[in-house]
Amino acid sequence: MIYTGGMAKTRGNLSLDLLFRTLADGTRLRLLNLISEREICVCYFVEILRASQPKISRHLAYLRKAGIATARRDGKWMHYRLTIPKDEVAARILRQTLKHLREKPEMKRDLARLNSACRAAKVFVDSWGTRAGARQVQGGRPG
Repeated sequence: MIYTGGMAKTRGNLSLDLLFRTLADGTRLRLLNLISEREICVCYFVEILRASQPKISRHLAYLRKAGIATARRDGKWMHYRLTIPKDEVAARILRQTLKHLREKPEMKRDLARLNSACRAAKVFVDSWGTRAGARQVQGGRPG
């Protein structure tokens, strides 16, 4: 697998001011919550967050620039996952933020929508008689 991601321009470490600016936006927090435990296809974000594709793309680019998200292309789809910073202080802040987010009702709803969408995609793939998940990354769309 080849992942691409922006590196925070701080000699390989994420600066705390960039981390806090990254965490200061509700859309980016919702995206981080969704990618915190698995890789997700970009095709799900518009549906789950009920936001425009350009807005989602702009925020994903910000997460990549900050170095806390990476992307992988699979055909026409991009898949995103969380990257924990190398800097231990930044990593602790990010982990605590994610832990707190999981308890918020809005974030739980987003995860429920994601799980529902992933199950629907699996049923679709299974109904066509192909191997379940044959061209699918966890959380990804059928190829």
